[in-house]
Amino acid sequence: MLNLITDVPGLRVGNAADARLASGVTAIVFEEPAVASVEIRGGAPGGRDTSLLQTDMTVEKIDAIVLSGGSAFGLDAAGGVQSALRAIGRGFEVGPIRVPIVPQAIVFDLLNGGDKNWGERSPYWDLGHAAVGNLAREFALGTAGGGFGATTATARGGLGSASATTSSGHRIGAIVIVNAIGSALVGNGPHFWAAPYERNAEFGGLGWPSPLPTDALGMRIKGHAPATTIALVATDATLTKAQARRLAIMADDGLARAIRPAHAPMDGDTVFAAATGKRPLRDLIELTEIGALAADTLARAIARGIYESTGPGCWNETWASGK
Repeated sequence: MLNLITDVPGLRVGNAADARLASGVTAIVFEEPAVASVEIRGGAPGGRDTSLLQTDMTVEKIDAIVLSGGSAFGLDAAGGVQSALRAIGRGFEVGPIRVPIVPQAIVFDLLNGGDKNWGERSPYWDLGHAAVGNLAREFALGTAGGGFGATTATARGGLGSASATTSSGHRIGAIVIVNAIGSALVGNGPHFWAAPYERNAEFGGLGWPSPLPTDALGMRIKGHAPATTIALVATDATLTKAQARRLAIMADDGLARAIRPAHAPMDGDTVFAAATGKRPLRDLIELTEIGALAADTLARAIARGIYESTGPGCWNETWASGK
């Protein structure tokens, strides 16, 4: 177990980033088409092909999910992923044509200091294509992939991931770009709101401060620009599309457990859920445990994305020496 979403059998992750751009792309590709759905609670989301994940839509399975920087410009990344997957014969069959199904969500990182003067064509198609070329079971967290230029109200954001196993043996994983308008930290200190869910000191092992600072619940936001936290939770269970939708709804609670505030008017908070179908689901009790643990795992992944980041304003630069 790597404590990454790739602990769920049947998927791989690829990152691609451009330091000058201060942005990047993360592609999650399923070895076989996966059942998927989505929950969108942010007030300003940005996405591609998210509507087809509604339970009444025809397409049941997807080939990949893309999490990207670049705001609306970043939506080009799915095209690069589609091209790479089509070249290897992946996609929904329509007569003699295959169309890779690649839903996507984006974060707003256009004001993070990177060079966004890319001319007539954004670099995100190329970054998406490159991300597929980097698919692996192990991948970097923090300032990597789609989280390269992510920020939050109180610390640098980043790409996070975590995994867990239910009591019946189902694998669960989460991957997230933490680019929140709010804060994942308690007050002005180093402690994470996700501390109750932490495992093996994966983001510092600090717990919650005792007592809580008097201003711990005060609102901390990073300004008027849009901000987004976007994620995928995955399981090896065999789920229907409606069950995947329920998983996305339950997993979204992890976002609210780890970030204050969440689901704000300028947030684009989006949580995908996917099932690789490697293990049968026996009953709804198992699904309930999968959903509850997915929320915990997403909260952990959010904290890890911040904890693992590097560069100016990162958690380790600000607090590690005096934690």
